[in-house]
Amino acid sequence: MTRKSFIVTGILCLALIVAVLPFAGACAPKAQPGQVLKVGMMNPTTGPAAEKGSVMTHANLDAIKYINDELGGAGGYAIEVLSLDSNYDAAKAVTIVKRFMDEGCLLFTTASSKEMSAAMTSANTAGFPGISCFNAPSLYRPPQHIYGQTPDYGDDALAFANFYMKNIWKGTGKPKFALHLLNNTTGYGARDAFKAKADELGIEIVSTDEHAATTTSEIESLTRIKGKNPDVLYISSTPAPTAVIIKNAKDLGMYPGITIGCCHAGLTKALIDLAGADVVEGVYGAFPTVLWGEDVPGMAKMAEYCQKLHPNDYGNGDYITSWAQSLIVAKILELAVKNAGYDALAKGDVSAWQAVETKGIQKLKNYDVGGLHGPVSYTVGDNRLDKSNRIYKIVGGKIAEPSAWVEAPMVKYEEYDWFGK
Repeated sequence: MTRKSFIVTGILCLALIVAVLPFAGACAPKAQPGQVLKVGMMNPTTGPAAEKGSVMTHANLDAIKYINDELGGAGGYAIEVLSLDSNYDAAKAVTIVKRFMDEGCLLFTTASSKEMSAAMTSANTAGFPGISCFNAPSLYRPPQHIYGQTPDYGDDALAFANFYMKNIWKGTGKPKFALHLLNNTTGYGARDAFKAKADELGIEIVSTDEHAATTTSEIESLTRIKGKNPDVLYISSTPAPTAVIIKNAKDLGMYPGITIGCCHAGLTKALIDLAGADVVEGVYGAFPTVLWGEDVPGMAKMAEYCQKLHPNDYGNGDYITSWAQSLIVAKILELAVKNAGYDALAKGDVSAWQAVETKGIQKLKNYDVGGLHGPVSYTVGDNRLDKSNRIYKIVGGKIAEPSAWVEAPMVKYEEYDWFGK
């Protein structure tokens, strides 16, 4: 071989190696038989929030199937899920998180702030990291070992109020807001946000009422609210009670007339199905994801799996949030394997949890979940991973008219002497 042909051959071989490396996963470890990354996922697949939890369970597990089958798992290791039903019951959530820890899960997820509110005490005490899909400020203010996947219910309330002041309110003086809140962290997150920021926003809170997840009528409370002559009824709840409240408001002649806004837990296809499209026409709400069918990179694969495995969930925003949650879990595990090594995670004990948190969660930086919601990053002192929200409006039986993305500022609720009391 001449010197020239040797050099040419060498260049071609080097080019071939460079071209192949991104696809061959040359740097990824090769998992041995039985080596998996175990995570716990709890969702209320039955009980008073089943209209949300069943869809979210499907999305979590469909996404993990996609990650394992098509992406080779996380960092070269298959993800094994221990998926359990919380029944939207606080006592059950406490039992479940203990089981997650006992069975060697590396981290855990919840669908709701109520689940995480119950689970967080034992998780924080043990140093067991958790991620709540829907969340409230009380879960991570001050920050410990619990993280919020999306903007919290306080962020929703402030985003809606700002949108209302800039785009809807045409009166003089302060608009009057009436709050109708689910009697758990879903409602209390919005309550705390308005308590902290109402004066700054230039709004007046004229009434605050609570309801249960199982409510079947709020005629009495809405009659009192009607007497306050509010400009806005803000509902921070799940779809079933939100549907009851809006139907009752329509029966009382309050709506149309006032503006109704709701948090992202309530603004789903389930709300439209439960209340009826004509009843919820014109209702506004915050939501942290894109709409089904939007032109973003992660839409096609998610839609493929949803239509193949759970076609009835297609069009439900809750599916998007939980699909994205599983993508985030996989990214965290990939980072932890890369930065700490599989052996550091293998036992699923306190040291493994610490590695997942410090070498995985806290290394997240502008991770793009296929454009399905805002970029995911860890910021010191702020355990919200995605901070971007949109305001939507129900039009013609569909959630539509997305606003621009708005990044929610961090509120240090723990600095208010009333917080948590």
